[in-house]
Amino acid sequence: MEAKTTINDLFSGNRIAVPDYQRAYSWATTDKNDNGHVNTFLNDLLDYIKSGSPAPYYFGHFLFEQRDAHDFAVIDGQQRLSTISIFLAAAFRLKKENGKWDETEQEMYEDMVKRNSTYRFSTVAYDNMLMRDYVIDQTKHDLYGIKTTSGKRITKAYDYLYSQLNRLGLDTTGKLVNAVANAACTTHIVNSESEGIQMFIFQNNRGKKPSNLEIIKAQFMYNLHLYGGMDAESMIQEVKERFENIYLNISRIEDFVDEDDVLARTMQVYFNSLWRDNAMEEVDKALKQPDRLDFIMRFTHSLADTFTNLEQLLEDSKRDVDIESALLCGRYYIVLPFFIKAYSNGMESCDIVRMAKALGDLVLRDAIVGTRADMRSRLNDVFEKLGKSPNDVIGRINWMKTNENWWWHYWNNEELSNAASGNWYQNSHWLAKIVLWRYENHLIKSFGKGYSPILFNSIEKPHLEHIAPQTQNGEKEAAGYDTYDQDFWDNYMYRLGNFLLLSAPHNESIGNKPFELKRSTYEHLYQQREIVELTAEDHKWDKPIIAKRTEKLVDFLLKEC
Repeated sequence: MEAKTTINDLFSGNRIAVPDYQRAYSWATTDKNDNGHVNTFLNDLLDYIKSGSPAPYYFGHFLFEQRDAHDFAVIDGQQRLSTISIFLAAAFRLKKENGKWDETEQEMYEDMVKRNSTYRFSTVAYDNMLMRDYVIDQTKHDLYGIKTTSGKRITKAYDYLYSQLNRLGLDTTGKLVNAVANAACTTHIVNSESEGIQMFIFQNNRGKKPSNLEIIKAQFMYNLHLYGGMDAESMIQEVKERFENIYLNISRIEDFVDEDDVLARTMQVYFNSLWRDNAMEEVDKALKQPDRLDFIMRFTHSLADTFTNLEQLLEDSKRDVDIESALLCGRYYIVLPFFIKAYSNGMESCDIVRMAKALGDLVLRDAIVGTRADMRSRLNDVFEKLGKSPNDVIGRINWMKTNENWWWHYWNNEELSNAASGNWYQNSHWLAKIVLWRYENHLIKSFGKGYSPILFNSIEKPHLEHIAPQTQNGEKEAAGYDTYDQDFWDNYMYRLGNFLLLSAPHNESIGNKPFELKRSTYEHLYQQREIVELTAEDHKWDKPIIAKRTEKLVDFLLKEC
């Protein structure tokens, strides 16, 4: 492989693979043609062929570890190489389907994509069969059974590129293929993984910037090479295997939580402090210490356990409303360390649910009240002592709900009541949905006669309905609503009592209709039927009714949250 080469020569006669300890495919494809990494990839190529430039297109620098005469592992550049492979497969499929497949194109395909049973490019093992079946061989035509987010990205990139090339036509597709095949690139081949990793740390190519996790992984590998001595090989192999599992877990949970956020949460658990979450700073300090190798091995173990525990947490959140509730407000810097530590300590499932209920109550209160007071200061001591019992955590949170002391009062009932009784404007709508969802489960528990609570994510596109609609048409009073005077706008329109949880299709179907017509559709959830009962006397939705319902919802928050 030459230092300065073309994409055709880069692939031709070689086998290039992404090691399993590297991250999987991470480039995004968006519905808009100019936002995602893959969209930009195609748009850049189109701009190039439109320019008529005599100079070849440039794909940047690639870093490889040579494993055999024609076998190379990608150290840096796997996202670009993956996308090039996906693009070529889509382009050659289009040309073949339209009968534009001659010997030259057959040879080009075999050089860059697949010759007989030899695939020129392989991604990480857990996505590679999908890459071959869906993209290269096109023997899989559905999206069933794809468990990883990276796998979904691969199929989305392929479908997008194929549809765009189909739209552009064969002539443009041929020009794009030639531009890619003849595109220039530079390569650096290393036989020493240590050298390659050191180069990766300092190299910054176009594309998706390496995450903190990727940089730390490279730092770990380099330090093991540098200081590991006779044990370096075995330690490096162990770290590689752990990162294989880490990246597999990332591919399953990255829609739930960012990998660098997980890294920060691991720091909190590893150092047993809610304050120790600056991953880059903590690692830099640790790698300067004499026990750096012990730190690398212990922390990598902890990191792998964290990703495994979070995958379990995500699965549990799909079954338990209290766990789901604790995650919905997004206060991950507080709730995730508690969950990670609880799972690591072997806390019983029933106790994890009890702790989740308390944490969910607290973060919901914090989001509603909107205080800047830091919960970490008030919870760090019970986090440090957390073992197999959640009782201290639950006790502290319950105490915080009623405490009047200036240091603790930010989350108490008075603060919650004041905040929840006021207006809920646009930036609070997500919270209002969570409150109404929890209220629905409260009503199910009270009146459902054994019915199970509903998960938030089971609601079809949950929408927040303004029962008295925001759009005026001059006939509100006749339509069953109160007079839209200034008092109504200031004190009732955006009160919690004027909101209702509906599915998107339901909300879209009733829109800006008279209250009587809306009321007749309120039959699916308990809170909808409660609106019917509240207005049974005159079928009017006015200020007193909104105030009464607001009071009921605030009372629910104070007693149940």
